[in-house]
Amino acid sequence: MTDQGVTFINVIEISAERADEFVEQWRERAALMRTAPGFRDVRLHRSLLPDARFQLINIAHWDSVEACEAAGANPTVVASVSEAATFASASPGFYEVVAECC
Repeated sequence: MTDQGVTFINVIEISAERADEFVEQWRERAALMRTAPGFRDVRLHRSLLPDARFQLINIAHWDSVEACEAAGANPTVVASVSEAATFASASPGFYEVVAECC
């Protein structure tokens, strides 16, 4: 674990028409993740343009990759993610800050 932790970013391809449905499921998953050890914060961003490739972007901060992966292994989270995958395509990854400005 570093003081900076890690950033989990998940860009989600989904039709604008189904985004609200995804948001509701995301809120349920976020409530579970929030109680997990190593969780720091999470925000879901929505595109302002209905034709954007990625309608939703999830950004979460964790103490470590391992903490996030352990929380994501919760069977309820796994089932919810599997359901969301039937109508959305996600591209998750872990990142660290390598440069800052201003």
